[in-house]
Amino acid sequence: MTHEADDERLRRWRLVLGGEPDGTGHGLTGDDARIDRALSALYRPESQAPRGSRRATGPRAAGLGASAPSVARWLGDIRAYFPAGVVSILQQDAIERLDLTRLLLEPEMLAAVEPDVHLVGTLLALTALMPEATKEAARAVVRRVVDDLERRVAQRTTSLVRGALDRSTRVHRPRPRDIDWNATIRANLGHYQPEHRTIVPERLVGYGRRRHGVRKDVILCVDQSGSMAASVVYASVFGAVLGSMHALRTSLVVFDTSVVDLTDRLNDPVDVLFGTRLGGGTDINRALTYCQSLITRPTETVVVLISDLYEGGVRDEMVRRAASMRAAGTTFVTLLALSDEGAPAYDHTNAAALSAIGSPAFACTPDLFPEVMAAALQGLPLPVPKP
Repeated sequence: MTHEADDERLRRWRLVLGGEPDGTGHGLTGDDARIDRALSALYRPESQAPRGSRRATGPRAAGLGASAPSVARWLGDIRAYFPAGVVSILQQDAIERLDLTRLLLEPEMLAAVEPDVHLVGTLLALTALMPEATKEAARAVVRRVVDDLERRVAQRTTSLVRGALDRSTRVHRPRPRDIDWNATIRANLGHYQPEHRTIVPERLVGYGRRRHGVRKDVILCVDQSGSMAASVVYASVFGAVLGSMHALRTSLVVFDTSVVDLTDRLNDPVDVLFGTRLGGGTDINRALTYCQSLITRPTETVVVLISDLYEGGVRDEMVRRAASMRAAGTTFVTLLALSDEGAPAYDHTNAAALSAIGSPAFACTPDLFPEVMAAALQGLPLPVPKP
C-alpha cells in the first residue's frame, strides 16, 4: 500500500472515530475538522462526553447549545458538507436527540432548516404552540415541501388514474367515434391478411360514451395520530391531485378519536395540512362509520384507509363495518403507511382480520400509490409489494 493510500485510510477512520489526538500523528485539519465538529455537536454533545474528559475543549465536546444562532450556524455547516438526503437525516436526528423542537418556534430558525416531510410533520404537531409570526414562516416551509411533492407525483398519478377510468368503461360495440384503434388493432393481430396487407377486425374495442360527470368516488380516510405524520403529508398531496380530476369525486377525512372532513380544503394541500391535528388517540370505527355515510354509489366507490390499525375504539365493529362496505360492492383498500419509510409498527391482529375479508393491509410508497389507485378503480388485484 502506498504512503498516500495509507494516509487516506487513516483519514477516513479518523472521521469515523473522531478527531482527537491519539498518538498516531494523524489528526483532522481543514474541512475534515469542520465536518468532525458538526457531527460531534450532534452525536457526542457536551452532555454526553465520556466521564473524565475535559468537556470545555476538543471538537468532540462541542454541542449545539440551546440558541437558535448556534443551531443555524450548524445547519449551514452540514449543508456545506453533506448532500440534501444526509442533511435531512442529520436535521431530524438533531430535533429528536437534542430536543431542539422549541427552537422551531422561532422564524429565524425556520429560515435556516432544510425542508422535508419529517420537518413538516414536526411543524404540524407544533402549530398550537406557534406565535403568529412563526406560523407564516412555517406555512412557507410547508408550502415548499408540498409544491415539491406535487411536482413529483401529479403527472404520473393523473395519467395512471385517467387511463384506469378509461379502461374501466371499455365496450366492444362502440360507436365509430369511440373506437380505440390501437386497442382494436392489438386485439385483432391474429386476423392479419398478408395478401391484402391489412387487418380485418372481428372485434372492436372502444371507450364507453364519454360522460362529463363524476365516474368514480374516492374517499381517503387518514389516521392523524402522531406516528402517521409522513402519511398525512403525502395523503394531503395525493388528495389534492385526485380532487383536481373532474371524473372523480374525492373526499378527504382525517381522524384520531374524532373525525374531521377536510374535503372543502382539497384545492390547497397546505390548508389541508394545517387543518390536521397530529397526535392523540385513534377511533378507526368512528372514522369508517362517517366514511360509510358518504357512500351513495357503493359499486363506484373506492375507500382508502391509511392507518397503522391501532384501534382505540371497538375493534370487532371496525372489521364488521369494513366487511359491510365490501359486501355492498365498495372497493376497500388498507394502507399501513403512505410514505418512503416502509412498514411502520402496526396492529398485526387487525391487519390479519382485514386481510381475511379481502383487504390486505400493506405499506405503500408514494411511487406505488398511483398504481394502487389505478388497480382499485378498475377492480383489479392490488399491486401488493412482496415482504
